[in-house]
Amino acid sequence: MPELPEVQTTVNALKLIEKSKIIKIRIILRKLRNLIPVNISRKIRNTSVLEVYRIAKYIIISLDNKNSLIIHLGMSGRLKIKKLKEYKKQKHDHVLIFFKKNILIFNDPRRFGIFDYDLTFSLSKNKYFHKIGLDPFDKSLTSVNFHRKCKISKRSIKQILLDQRIISGIGNIYASEILFDAKISPFILGNQLNISDVSNLLISIRKILNKAIKLGGSSLRDYVSVDGTLGNFQNYFKVYGKQGKKINGCTILKTIQHGRSTFYCPDLQNNINYSSNLD
Repeated sequence: MPELPEVQTTVNALKLIEKSKIIKIRIILRKLRNLIPVNISRKIRNTSVLEVYRIAKYIIISLDNKNSLIIHLGMSGRLKIKKLKEYKKQKHDHVLIFFKKNILIFNDPRRFGIFDYDLTFSLSKNKYFHKIGLDPFDKSLTSVNFHRKCKISKRSIKQILLDQRIISGIGNIYASEILFDAKISPFILGNQLNISDVSNLLISIRKILNKAIKLGGSSLRDYVSVDGTLGNFQNYFKVYGKQGKKINGCTILKTIQHGRSTFYCPDLQNNINYSSNLD
């Protein structure tokens, strides 16, 4: 599933359509994770794109009629931009948005993505966002308020990082990489972290996500950018998918933690007095 860096990479590429007028939209298949609204074509036809930006793992396309498109790539979705004259329909192309010279395609083999809309001023109250936590790059996410959330939790820090209600956008791949960079055990409980631990963790969160964005995200299975290029951050993984290999003399291990794969190095992420209860 595309995580924050892949979504941000997609958003950066979609800046190309800002200020462009939508001529028409064609819905080929409505049945995704949720049904695409039947009136969406009427709502966005003959509008212009004001801005493309990201909320958590969602792509927002703000329009000049006070509506915004809400897109989630799901497990295998991607957005493509093609020259109108060059476009040939591909399998799993479910939504086509036509501009004067280009066409924006929403392609989703597993059909677990989302293609929806809402009034722009209502987005904060929208069902997709009203419980979303702070963005990792939000300046209001400080060590103090992050520590405050951690210290009341008896869950592992890995679970906390994956909880979109606390911090939005981090998925399983980046959680392992972040914790390794911060030298924090994935098993330590939130209430066992001190303010210094949390401060270092926040630095690692931003460091790893920024590096992944600069490298175009990670391409492991389905993800490619808008122009078809692969991400490159997977070539810089320290621990994810590297079980059995050594780093700085330590053997990387893999375990299943709360139903998700966790990759870590016990010697380098050896927080004292943690509880390693696994589900």
